[in-house]
This record gives sequence, C-alpha cells and structure tokens, in this order.
Amino acid sequence: MKNKRVKADLVDEEKQEKEIMKQIERAEQLMQLSNPESDQPSQVEPPRELNVEDGVKIGFSLGSSARPMTKEKGEASVMVFDEVEEEKYEERNPRNDLKRKESGGGKSTLEEMIREEERKKEKINRKDYWLHEGIVVKVMSKVLAEKGYYKQKGVVRKVIDKYAGEIEMLESKHVLRVDQEELETVIPQVGGRVKVVNGAYRGSLAKLLGVDTDHFCAKVQIKKGPYDGRVLKAVEYEDICKLA
Repeated sequence: MKNKRVKADLVDEEKQEKEIMKQIERAEQLMQLSNPESDQPSQVEPPRELNVEDGVKIGFSLGSSARPMTKEKGEASVMVFDEVEEEKYEERNPRNDLKRKESGGGKSTLEEMIREEERKKEKINRKDYWLHEGIVVKVMSKVLAEKGYYKQKGVVRKVIDKYAGEIEMLESKHVLRVDQEELETVIPQVGGRVKVVNGAYRGSLAKLLGVDTDHFCAKVQIKKGPYDGRVLKAVEYEDICKLA
C-alpha cells in the first residue's frame, strides 16, 4: 500500500509539473503576440574606443542602452552654445555690437567720429606738394629721356623748396634735381612698406595690404604712430609711395 501511495504521489507531481510547463508556454505565447519583436534579443555593440590626437581614449557604446537626449536638455545646450558664440563674436567685433545697440540701423557713433576726424585731417594735411626723403620715385621727364633716365627709379635724398628733390638713381647712382611734376610715386608688391605722402595720414608709415587696379587705389595698414593698426581701405596711388 505504501508503494502505491508513493507512485501515486509521483504521478501527481509529474502532472503538476506538466501543467506548470503548459502554463509557462501559454504565457510566453501571449507575450510574443503582444510584443512580436520581443523574441529577437537586442544586440548591444561592445564599447568602441576613439583615439584622440593627444592620446586620450574616449569610450562609448551604441545600442538599445543608449538614451536619446531629451528635448528640454537639447534646447538648453543650443541656447548656451549660441550665447557663447555671440559673446565671442562681440569680442572680435566690438563695432558690430555698438551698431546693434543703436536704433534705426544707422552707422555707429564711433564710425561717424572716425569719419569726421578723417575729414578734418584730410583738410589740414592735403597739400599741393608730396615729396618726402627716403621714398622711391620714378622719373617721368621726357627731357631726361635722351640721357636714359626716363621711367627709371631713384631715391629722394633731399627735398628742395617743397616742390623739387635731389634724386639718386638706383642703377647709375647719379644724383639729379627733378621737379615733383616730373616724378611719380612707386607702388611696391603687396606686403611692402610704404609712406603716406599726402592726405589725412600724411607722413605715416604703412604696410601695403592690397591694390585695386580698376580704381587705382590701395589698401594699407598704418604700422607706427598714434594710428598704429588702422586700415585705410582706398588710398589713391599718388598718396602712397614705396620706402627705400
């Protein structure tokens, strides 16, 4: 009798286990029906390493574990980035910041002050003579053509009575006395040194930044004196001359 009861208990346990397995299988089937992609395990790529030039390694992983940035955080990052970029731009371009602060979109007060200053300086420093010692000039006198000096270059060694100069020719080293009406200014290559010989910045030393052959003018930057660093965008050829 005892053996029969043991066998009966084993049969009951097997039935219970089978019933439990069936319930588990049904539960899994129901889960698959409700979420058909659940039977495909998500594949998470192993962390990758990005080598930076300075030797620092940055690890990051790609896959389902990565969380997308929320909209609120993304917007905040963009706002901060824009503010930083705007501050950098204003530091590099203080005049533009001044323009934005003005109403009506007109020219800034600073630009107007500079223009007024240049008008006054132009009126004071514009002369009918332009020769300066130490500049390179070109002889345009046809009278001197027979002696081979026409369109030859020389250095002004001395200014005589404002309107004439003693010119030491570069090739022959001969010294000629020539009126300024028979001389021309010489424009160096871009990057060369020049002297402003007439106009608002008369007497200033500068660097040639570029030339506009269509309008016969040049762009220069003052290199010494109280206006050091100021860029003059359109200076006529006759107002600047190459330095020896």
